[in-house]
Amino acid sequence: MNEQNEIVRITENAACLTREINWFMQVVNARMNEHFGQQDGAGSNGQPLPDAASIPPPDLSNDHSVYATFANYYKLTREERLLLVLTIIPHVEPQLLDVFFTVNKTLGRGFTEFGGVKGTRHSGFIPTIETALFMIAGTDLAMRFMLSGFFETEHIFSAHNIISIEGSSGEPFNSSTLTLSNEYVDFFTVGNLRKPQFSTEFPARRITTNMNWEDLVVDEYTARQLDELRIWLQHGQTLYRDWGMSKTIKPGYKALFHGPPGTGKTLTAALLGKMYDLDVYRVDLSMVVSKYIGETEKNLEKVFSRAENKNWILFFDEADSLFGKRTNVSDSHDRYANQEISYLLQRLEEYPGLVILASNMRNNVDEAFVRRLQSIIHFPKPQPKERLRLWNGAFSKVSLPPTTSAMEKIAQQYELSGGAIINVVQYASLMALNRNGNEITAEDLVAGIRKEFRKEGKTI
Repeated sequence: MNEQNEIVRITENAACLTREINWFMQVVNARMNEHFGQQDGAGSNGQPLPDAASIPPPDLSNDHSVYATFANYYKLTREERLLLVLTIIPHVEPQLLDVFFTVNKTLGRGFTEFGGVKGTRHSGFIPTIETALFMIAGTDLAMRFMLSGFFETEHIFSAHNIISIEGSSGEPFNSSTLTLSNEYVDFFTVGNLRKPQFSTEFPARRITTNMNWEDLVVDEYTARQLDELRIWLQHGQTLYRDWGMSKTIKPGYKALFHGPPGTGKTLTAALLGKMYDLDVYRVDLSMVVSKYIGETEKNLEKVFSRAENKNWILFFDEADSLFGKRTNVSDSHDRYANQEISYLLQRLEEYPGLVILASNMRNNVDEAFVRRLQSIIHFPKPQPKERLRLWNGAFSKVSLPPTTSAMEKIAQQYELSGGAIINVVQYASLMALNRNGNEITAEDLVAGIRKEFRKEGKTI
């Protein structure tokens, strides 16, 4: 049934885009005719050539495709639809833009007013802002000026990372390329938003978990603090918008998780996403932080710009490297570090979703960031009561763990984090399997504990 629904959805999307592209090409042909002085003539069928601005777009009112739903929801204007289709065509029917490769015989090169560039691997025409302005406004300078709002950061196309605008330093803004994001290519064609892939262009990985909130073991005080965070995820937008608190509070929620490794910081982030059906992305700070001036901001912007208006949870593990304390200003690099902090503070305050900074030590995080946090949540090493819960929840249901009294003794005697307990249970379970059985002995667990302690330079 799902496969059949997918076929129907794709068929609807293709039919809608076909109508939209056909309309777009009618406008292109009319604009070309006008530009080359044929607007007063007649077409091959003897009928007067239409005016580019008078060709009406297809009626989308009863269209249930993804593209039509999107256009209707945002009440896109005729001009916005032309711009959007211009960025879709290179991905679905790139040959249709070859018309813009027309050579100016006088100059022996392309027409400047058509804009556009040729890609590195894409042999077709990649449109620029100049292409869009020519298409929609022709030589009407006032109209071209009025269209400038389409390319502002506040416009839906940029704010929602639908169309990216990329220019080159020192060149006119209108020579910037227009590119439809891969997510929206998928959205308008097959009906699904593509999850971004981890790369240098998006240095973050999506994290998930098979566990449930009930499996998280923390002390009572930490649990109460996490409840506040859960309440914000459920009601934060109501508070900000419906209660009119946007005048007095910043958008989003920022929290610091601090405590030793293996105490549940990453797991908690993944569980919050799972509970509220939100994607959680763990930012790889080794790919973000750079010693070169300006590169850290550029790398971080790749994450924030993709996350805009998607309600993702952003998780910065080992956040000290990015949000750590700075030294006193003594040279140009230190002065630039202060500029970097200003950028990070601005980006954090502007982000409307949940941002979690994670650190082993609370004091390692710069006070400039701490002052802007809504919550600082400590994840201490579990005490005997929590450790026993962790031990009991770690064993496979097909295994035979040691007796209750033996487990109580182990939980009382050995100070281990949740992550270390999982490692010990894995080791002990493998030892049981190696004996062709399913009985896990206390001796297996102690051997595993000794192994974990040795990793930390400790002895039993």
